[in-house]
Amino acid sequence: MRMFSGFLSGLSLALALYGSTPTCAATPDTVDFADLTWTEIRDAIHAGDTTIILPVGGTEQSGPYIAVGKHDVRAMVLARRIARDAGHALVAPVVAYVPEGGTSPRTSHMRFSGTISITPATFRALLSDAAESFRVQGFRRVVLIGDHGGYQKDLRAVADTLNRRWQGQGAHVLYVANYYDVVPGAYSTWLRQHGHAAEVGMHADLSDTSLTLALDPDLVRTQALRAAPLPTAAQGVYGGDPRQASAALGQVGANMQVAAAVAAMQHDPTGQNPH
Repeated sequence: MRMFSGFLSGLSLALALYGSTPTCAATPDTVDFADLTWTEIRDAIHAGDTTIILPVGGTEQSGPYIAVGKHDVRAMVLARRIARDAGHALVAPVVAYVPEGGTSPRTSHMRFSGTISITPATFRALLSDAAESFRVQGFRRVVLIGDHGGYQKDLRAVADTLNRRWQGQGAHVLYVANYYDVVPGAYSTWLRQHGHAAEVGMHADLSDTSLTLALDPDLVRTQALRAAPLPTAAQGVYGGDPRQASAALGQVGANMQVAAAVAAMQHDPTGQNPH
């Protein structure tokens, strides 16, 4: 009896210290689909988080001074910002494999080491299958944002095809063209208006490098860039001059991209905004 009484005393103390029932860990404060358990995702959908952003990046050469994963990192970082600003949204894993040129013969960015390319047909099928996976588990809107210009027509085609296929099923795809378009458009115009006209090019230029510095400076070889002569197309830098790039300049463009995407989500042209 004395041993049993001691056991009860110890049990009472344990319950007093730790509670009478097991406690569940709180759902982490994240919008990343991949960081949640399946039950947390199910519960988030039931609670109204029925939009999922599918960020599309790409693995490509960006001259000697920017890491080849820049589009993947930028798309993911900005997608998180967009999801939080828009609300009721999660962010899918970034798509890193995209059309970047031919392999036989080697064309476009595939002429350089560090680039990974898939065919447009494979790319469209990948996006379509991923979007269908989200639809069947309860997401009502799949938002496509793409950080690279070469596949924008493919994103639009996937959205158009799925929206026809999903008619009457309570789900749709929103392709946000302005997420990318502000970079060669409003952002480049802003840079030119602020004294950087000669530095704006087409690829791995001032804007490209500044955006990367703003979102993940470790991806830019800043010291080598500052000491370099003007990079050329032979090095994978197409026009402009990236040597005066800065995080401050890049933040302007990043803010424009986020604002453009959030506005598109808030004024969803399908008329089926889940909010």
